[in-house]
Amino acid sequence: MAEQSKEQQETVGRVMHEFKHGELKTSAGKKVTNPKQAIAIGLREAGASKDESDEKNEENLKQTKERERRGETAKAEAGGGGKGSGKAGSTSNADKSKGELYEEAKAKDVPGRSTMSKQELAKAVGNSGK
Repeated sequence: MAEQSKEQQETVGRVMHEFKHGELKTSAGKKVTNPKQAIAIGLREAGASKDESDEKNEENLKQTKERERRGETAKAEAGGGGKGSGKAGSTSNADKSKGELYEEAKAKDVPGRSTMSKQELAKAVGNSGK
């Protein structure tokens, strides 16, 4: 398998994240349930498909990056955010999802975070910086 660029790895990772959370849809709008289909979609969106020409792969990656910048991915639409989602560090803990609070707690290495409720995570993340 050929080496993937950082952009391609991030795109495949996003697509697999969407698949894992049941947000990945086919072009017909149906939910993707087959992991092999999710991988194929990820590689195609990332411009790393072995079944496409180099020119077509470059075009696919360019289109995907444009869509990500506009926030037209399932992850962005579901509020999962990402780089351009507007959910930067200025958001209060009350406005954050449990997943976002968990990721912040993980970054701050809060012990016992996996069993905490959203309220407990918010409290732990708020207090860990003090």
